Amino acid sequence: MTRRHTEVEIACDESGSDGENLTGGNTDVFAHASVDVPMESAAAAIREIRDRIRSPAEEYKANHLLREKHRAVLEWLLAPSGPLHGRAYVHLTEKTFFMVERVLDLLLGDPAGALPLCRAGADAFGAEPWKEFLAATNALLRVRGDTDGAPGAPVDAFFRTVDALARQAPELRHPEAADVLKLLGGTRSRAADHRARLLAAPALIPVLNPLLPAIVRTAAHWSADGRTVVLVHDRQNMLTDERVEWLKDTARIGGLRLVVARDDTRVQLADFLAGIARSIASHELNGRGDTTLTALLRPYVNTGSVWGDERSRGQLFGAAHN
Repeated sequence: MTRRHTEVEIACDESGSDGENLTGGNTDVFAHASVDVPMESAAAAIREIRDRIRSPAEEYKANHLLREKHRAVLEWLLAPSGPLHGRAYVHLTEKTFFMVERVLDLLLGDPAGALPLCRAGADAFGAEPWKEFLAATNALLRVRGDTDGAPGAPVDAFFRTVDALARQAPELRHPEAADVLKLLGGTRSRAADHRARLLAAPALIPVLNPLLPAIVRTAAHWSADGRTVVLVHDRQNMLTDERVEWLKDTARIGGLRLVVARDDTRVQLADFLAGIARSIASHELNGRGDTTLTALLRPYVNTGSVWGDERSRGQLFGAAHN
């Protein structure tokens, strides 16, 4: 029997985008949400949210649902009996961990050391040295990382922080983290070559932006049953024509169409879910999690999300699906 070819439109939006600024931005979590909901059902869900909240605002955002006085509406939206259950998916990115993975992949050819290094983190190295290392890593990888105009400044700053952490490593009970730092210390020429290439010709796919890998993961999720996926995404400056073509080839999607969120109720639902997920995940990451909301979010979260924090991972991903 020949399997019938099907095509599905998946609506997407994100929350927590700070461009290449992963350490000094407003958020510590990036969330990319997608929904497989018919337009009529999405419109009905939006009407229900408006009827329940009754705000005079012309356009509703996740913040409306996150207000304590609308807690019941938020729980309804995420609940198993709500309009999104089994029809929505969230890919989370812990920005610090994502960034450390990227620099290790670039300089060592293997991102695996990010886990022990980040788990040692501020607790082992001290808050200020760890913060300086992360800021220097961000400056090394971003296109506009030169603050004093010297091309080699980000490279020098990065290796000063690596050396500072490495000097503490022998006194720590984190031998794996110490090994990673030792290896990093020998990659100065590779880092300098990267900066030179970056300044000469910025890459089509920025190393630090979490949106594109999240979209690739999203496409893989929705196409796992053999359907051809067409993504309908809120407008985003990162999604240039060239990058959309790259996504078509890399993620093997049937297309990617950019829309204005307020003109597509499905994208509005994805916008709600992205903002809600980012907020719940950020609170969990920082030890301020809400047990009920985290449990409600868990079935939507992809276990392949970019997340290194062991404690919050256990809360957010315990019963999630790929």
